[in-house]
Amino acid sequence: MSTKALRPARELLLKEYRGVLSTLSKSMPGYPFGSVVPYCLDAHGQPLILISRIAQHTHNLRQDNKCSLLVGERDAEDVQAVGRLTVLAQARQLSDQAEITAAAERYYRYFPEAGGYHQAHDFDFWVLQPVRHRYIGGFGAIHWLDQVTLTNPFAGDAEARMIEHMNSDHAAAISHYLALCGLPETVPAQLVGLDSEGMHLRQGQMIHWLPFARTCNTPTQVREALVFLARAQAWPEVEGAAG
Repeated sequence: MSTKALRPARELLLKEYRGVLSTLSKSMPGYPFGSVVPYCLDAHGQPLILISRIAQHTHNLRQDNKCSLLVGERDAEDVQAVGRLTVLAQARQLSDQAEITAAAERYYRYFPEAGGYHQAHDFDFWVLQPVRHRYIGGFGAIHWLDQVTLTNPFAGDAEARMIEHMNSDHAAAISHYLALCGLPETVPAQLVGLDSEGMHLRQGQMIHWLPFARTCNTPTQVREALVFLARAQAWPEVEGAAG
């Protein structure tokens, strides 16, 4: 297992927000069944999805919870020359109310439109618990990885407070973050997620993950990183990104 591939594999999972969920077909035994799903990462860094009870992939998971999630770099001109990650996992439907509440609060920040159909239709939260990962970083850069996920130290109240503060009081800083990354501000962006390695901004229906220059383990370090970026003239190089 290559430790050098761990960070780029995790960053790909953070950067993207939709993938191909493959399940084992119930109606066609032995055949894989693929479907596109949006996702965000839960407090433990695992993909969190919201799926309908009547969907084919849900019927498949109820019979056999083994699945995979394929994630690739968006808008790639040559899909074989860029990174892609397959997460081999066991899916688990959330049933504990506290878990469901925490999942909903996080998921709706990323996908606010999901709140309506979640209530109007029979949708449930599932978490994909990784068993192993297959990461390809380009031609010949192929790795099996056992542990890619990283627990988010801020998930919950700390993250919610920081997000509310930034969105309420520092809209100009958020606009500056977009500009630093060369992202056009076609519509205003909002901060929707923070983790130890970066932040998620939602702009319309697009999600952007922007990395911090160095790992942040406390809210104070996050605040310092956000202030630094608000004053920066260029997005800083990420420490250890090459390794």
